[in-house]
Amino acid sequence: LPVYFGTVVKDQETSDRFLWDVRRFVADEVAYSYVGGLRDASMAKGKRTWLECYGHWGFPGEFLQYGGQSNEIAGEYWSEGTLGDVENRLASSCGHIYGKTKIWAESNTCAGNPYGRSPVDMKKRTDLFFSQGINNTLLHLYVMQPDERVPGFNAWFGNEFNRHNTWFKQLDLYVDYLKRCNFMLQQGLNVADVAYFIGEDAPKMMGAVDPALPAGRQFDFINAEVLRETTSVNENGELTLPHGTTYKVLVLPKLETMRPELLAKIKQLVADGAYVLGPKPLRSPSLQNQPQADADVKKMADELWGDVDGKSLKSRKFGKGTIAWGLTLEEVFAELKCAPDCEIPAGTPLVYNRRTAVDGDIYFLANQSDKELKNVEIAFRVAGKTPEIWFPATGETAGVVAREKDGRAIATLNFAPQESVFVVFRENKTQAVENKAIELKEIAALNGSWTVSFDSGEIARGPKAPVVFDKLIDWTQSDDAAIKYYSGTAVYKTTCELPKVAEGERVYLSLGAVSEMAKVKINGEYVGGVWTAPYRLDITKFAREGKNDVEVEVVNCWVNRLIGDAGLPEAERKTWCPVNSYNAKSPLKRSGLIGPVTVSTTAR
Repeated sequence: LPVYFGTVVKDQETSDRFLWDVRRFVADEVAYSYVGGLRDASMAKGKRTWLECYGHWGFPGEFLQYGGQSNEIAGEYWSEGTLGDVENRLASSCGHIYGKTKIWAESNTCAGNPYGRSPVDMKKRTDLFFSQGINNTLLHLYVMQPDERVPGFNAWFGNEFNRHNTWFKQLDLYVDYLKRCNFMLQQGLNVADVAYFIGEDAPKMMGAVDPALPAGRQFDFINAEVLRETTSVNENGELTLPHGTTYKVLVLPKLETMRPELLAKIKQLVADGAYVLGPKPLRSPSLQNQPQADADVKKMADELWGDVDGKSLKSRKFGKGTIAWGLTLEEVFAELKCAPDCEIPAGTPLVYNRRTAVDGDIYFLANQSDKELKNVEIAFRVAGKTPEIWFPATGETAGVVAREKDGRAIATLNFAPQESVFVVFRENKTQAVENKAIELKEIAALNGSWTVSFDSGEIARGPKAPVVFDKLIDWTQSDDAAIKYYSGTAVYKTTCELPKVAEGERVYLSLGAVSEMAKVKINGEYVGGVWTAPYRLDITKFAREGKNDVEVEVVNCWVNRLIGDAGLPEAERKTWCPVNSYNAKSPLKRSGLIGPVTVSTTAR
């Protein structure tokens, strides 16, 4: 008790070691008794535990060990800001080292701008965390509201995935995208080259990426429990976990302490062929079994590191493996003759992730910019397999030409703004076509008039009769308040004449710009929907030579109606939500089908 209150007992070192043991004890109990106990009690009742394993604000445990005892593991991210920038990597690392197939995330949480976002505003951050290992989406949030007030009950936190939201009936377009990504990213095993050991200290809320990870590689954090209890070395000298996950390098943190039991295991891993990079430990952090523990650490460390001091000598062989200190990871991989897993040109705003399955290798690539990326040459650490490109936004697939060089497949890819794709390498020999930026040949421009029907109900307050737009405009630029402040669904109709299309050519309808989402019918048949760039649909099966009827159902956000109502006397306002930061002078949000709308063909 005196030590808890800052009084040194015996000496500073003894008191510090005592506190280290207490903190480690608390972390172990939080993991095994609290989380593990709750898990066991839950499973006895047919339930499963689910937790977000990252630690903030006084967390007393160790994030990996804590999460490892739960049935389900999760991270969290917000649509804007930085929350999620570390949390999801912690969750995915936990899932990878403990062999969990699904790694959840509380997804698309946010604050401010109520009812002001649609799925396109959520895509960039969603893709970023898919690239970090998240593969099971929990949308945040849906508030249960039994009555019909609109837009309805909301919270200060979370996007409004509620049934009264304007775009709720087109939410399937986004959900289908999430389902495809989740499914693909749950296949096989995660591929990462580096395991960063987080150390044994507690509480531990995150790990350190030091030295820096080179571009084109992935990593996980790993803890003492997994290293000590379940890690071995395979015939390739890789750290291997029971479920099959492997790492090429183990990186130790810049700490002077390590308990002898763990050091003995690391020494054995190196002897068996592992490559370990990090400083030599000097002593045990614990009061347990002293002074013998310190003596054991010194003896084993001297045997393993030898003359490696991180300066004059930076690596040496020990048994079948290598111990190193003071090298960069670039130098380590050069020594291992291990190329980057996914080499992307420097400065290109792409993120990636890789899964490897029995029947193929799956790379996820996502453009994190709002600009188109053309002719990006990417080298994949895969050889002898045929690549295909899969588009999760539409479900379409195509072949892609790749050449092999030095055991890697090199392909040139193109990305629309914020577009994401899967590049799948399989043994089958799919007919490949080069994935050039789609060179569309325009055959019709729908720049004539459109008849637009709005909801004229007392809440939506759209025009009572269909309106003819001589040209496509942003609704907020209209002089008609019923259009300017409109929120909801509008149906655009027009016709176009199409020429005969050569056999083998595909026909595409491009909507240009859309705010926020749209579903399309051609000649009365549903074609599909768009919610993100390139806002283009393949209409080959639906288009015909001659006259074609085109119908585009567009939804925007609630923002403009809330702003319009804010300028009315309270008795005349028809909208309601408890969290509403808008006033009559708030900026309106671009809405409608902006275009240009064109029909084009391309050979495929």
